[in-house]
Amino acid sequence: MKETFEQFARQWGPRIEAALEQAVAGASGCPEILHEAMHYALLGPGKRLRPMLVLLAAEACGGEPQRAMPAACAVEMVHAYSLVHDDLPAMDNDDLRRGRPTCHKVFGDALAILAGDALLTLAFETLAKGISPPERAALCCTVLAEAAGRAGLVGGQVDDLVAQKHPSLPSKVFYENNSFGEEASESASTDCRSHPTGRETPSASPHVNTITGRKGNPLSAVEYLESIHRRKTGAMILASLRLGALAAGASAAEEQMLADYGQALGLAFQIVDDLLDVRGEESQVGKRLRKDAAQGKLTFPGLLGQEESLRRAQRLADEAVEAVSPMGDRACRLQALARYVLERTR
Repeated sequence: MKETFEQFARQWGPRIEAALEQAVAGASGCPEILHEAMHYALLGPGKRLRPMLVLLAAEACGGEPQRAMPAACAVEMVHAYSLVHDDLPAMDNDDLRRGRPTCHKVFGDALAILAGDALLTLAFETLAKGISPPERAALCCTVLAEAAGRAGLVGGQVDDLVAQKHPSLPSKVFYENNSFGEEASESASTDCRSHPTGRETPSASPHVNTITGRKGNPLSAVEYLESIHRRKTGAMILASLRLGALAAGASAAEEQMLADYGQALGLAFQIVDDLLDVRGEESQVGKRLRKDAAQGKLTFPGLLGQEESLRRAQRLADEAVEAVSPMGDRACRLQALARYVLERTR
């Protein structure tokens, strides 16, 4: 199974890079320095997880991955823009990304902000021009906008900022004005079902609290953290899968299986990300590590410990594999990707 994903990555990785290069090529009227900043942010070495998910979802639904390439490029542009803005001094204040100085360290804060803005808008231009028929392109733009917007990626970023300032309890604005990630999941995938954890937080955790969401349900600190990442990370993973499904003309049943897969995969990915910050190698991960605890951020290892966090990630990967098993051999690379998420070192 692992070999099939590696074969796909070797085959399609260079094609994704070439498509991104072509998509970000200088347009008439674009200032050269802006093009340089956009190119730097988008074409730096990266996992390309989200574009891979678009293409793998199209393949799993019986489609031709190449037809989904505009969508693959679009989600990577949104991801790159989010990293540029996330690294800014007003946000996470990072100076290293993907093994290189962050965009604002090279081009300055103002140009980095504008490069991120330009990548975000280019994502929708790429979808609108590259997906056909027009009705499908419009639906793809809607899916991406919802996932990247106020109830998805941006909303999750706000939640993360709130959690940094109030690690033991979310602000009144937060818990009165959302239902902890459920809307984000539903907007990113039409029929996506909620996956409550039903698990308790160990009493030794410094962040153990029971908080009440808008729907009146008590949430543990772990459930609160999961709700953040269903928006911040999970919404774009779900959107990547749904865009691939749309490009392939998937059935409602196939979309649902991919949604279930994406829910589990997104949380597994974030747990591993938190673990890498604790015990990864900076030269492999490509960014500054050991920052989360110093900044007082809520993390899975901080709440559960490293070993329980790893076990939870493994259970989630198993859930992802099982979710797409009815697709048979068409989904073998999606299943291999779920295993890869557990093994990744960057």
